[in-house]
Amino acid sequence: MKILLTGANGYIGMRLLPLLVEQGHEVICAVRSVNRLSVSTEMLKKISVVEIDFLKTLKPGILPKDIDAAYYLIHSMSSSTSDFDEKEALAAKNFNEYLSPTNCKQVIYVGGIANEENLSKHLWSRKNVEETLSNGTASLTVLRAAIIVGSGSASFEIIRDLCEKLPIMVTPRWVKTKCQPIAIRDVLTYLTGVLGNEQCYNDSFDIGGPDVLTYREMMMEYSRFRELNLSIITLPFLSPKISSYWLYFVTSTSYKLALNLVDSMRVEVITQDTRLQKILDVNPISYRKAIELAFKKIKQNQVVSSWKDSMVSGRFRKDLKQYVEVPDHGCVFDKQIIKLNHPEKALENVWSIGGERGWYYANWLWKIRGYIDKIFGGVGLRRGRTHVSKIYEGDALDFWRVILADKKNKRLLLFAEMKVPGEAWLEFKIDSNNVLHQTATFRPRGLWGRLYWYTMLPFHYFIFGGMIRRIAAN
Repeated sequence: MKILLTGANGYIGMRLLPLLVEQGHEVICAVRSVNRLSVSTEMLKKISVVEIDFLKTLKPGILPKDIDAAYYLIHSMSSSTSDFDEKEALAAKNFNEYLSPTNCKQVIYVGGIANEENLSKHLWSRKNVEETLSNGTASLTVLRAAIIVGSGSASFEIIRDLCEKLPIMVTPRWVKTKCQPIAIRDVLTYLTGVLGNEQCYNDSFDIGGPDVLTYREMMMEYSRFRELNLSIITLPFLSPKISSYWLYFVTSTSYKLALNLVDSMRVEVITQDTRLQKILDVNPISYRKAIELAFKKIKQNQVVSSWKDSMVSGRFRKDLKQYVEVPDHGCVFDKQIIKLNHPEKALENVWSIGGERGWYYANWLWKIRGYIDKIFGGVGLRRGRTHVSKIYEGDALDFWRVILADKKNKRLLLFAEMKVPGEAWLEFKIDSNNVLHQTATFRPRGLWGRLYWYTMLPFHYFIFGGMIRRIAAN
């Protein structure tokens, strides 16, 4: 089958893509920027890629007519606290317009379980998207899920952050809300199982794991699995806004995502039908088993995708290509060079920078900068990195975004998503003479920007000088 995969860069899309290719399907990936598709060169040879922003003016004729099915995996919850529902409605409407001239017979959408009358804005928006997609020309199959558990999923990483960092938690009352978590493996089984299955046309299905748990029980079960001592104290008077700030400061989530998550956590998300489980003969994975499988991937450095690599996890959501050409006019620089005795080792060190390995020198200062960034509403250092030694363009790397990762030409370019009065780049390049060039570029915004740079100059000299020496020496 010829399949259109939207949201190919997302958490689910990145995991679904190789499964579809393995099953012999011809896959067309729709992405906002072709430079953002974080897949291997071998995978790129097996797929087609089209550049579509479903929030912008339609480009007629961009999709082939002979599409058989399409996956709609586009969500905007992390991008806004006010108008994400309007964006999701517009994207779904435009998706229908793009698909109408094709021969597509089926659209598959992952929504949220919406069995309560008083829904959150997030769940209401997902339901509204369902209704919009149902007005399209193709038959619609909806899979409604609650919390998805897997390495790199937002829900799993938030629970992981909370339990690993806080032996004693003072929590809001939403920790008593019940939900039905589902393993990412089961979600993928359902997504591939309904493809082309006419029994599933024009129908919606709740999908969930075998366990109905409160958020408190989920955290306690995680702690037991990890052999952590955890105490949870619930205070009923913590407001949603305070709860959101609590999640934001303790975990790696953005404030916008935290606010929308807290709003949804007051609603019970429990499945009310198991029809699809019977149709596809699926035996759902337990919550504990899902945690175990997630940690196997983490320990083996095989995390395929992470919500943190989404562009909406950072400050900038513009086209990355505009930041590839580092400016020099009106900029200030810190330039370091060093001759390498072992250039290949140094290149591996560059490609392993950040995350658990850190920044090679004065990591405590980087951590302080991360805390300061978090206090002022930035992303902080907690996003880390998805893989310990692989980097793709568009990936999140602590409080940087990967703009260019050209290992063949030995060049890595990062763009700062921390809170700064201006724009900042950090570049590593090894030339043909085996000299490592490390350049920090800052384009200040007004007087405050220049004051910031010159105030930080002594620290930059100390940090950047030590960093390049460690990269060359390790």
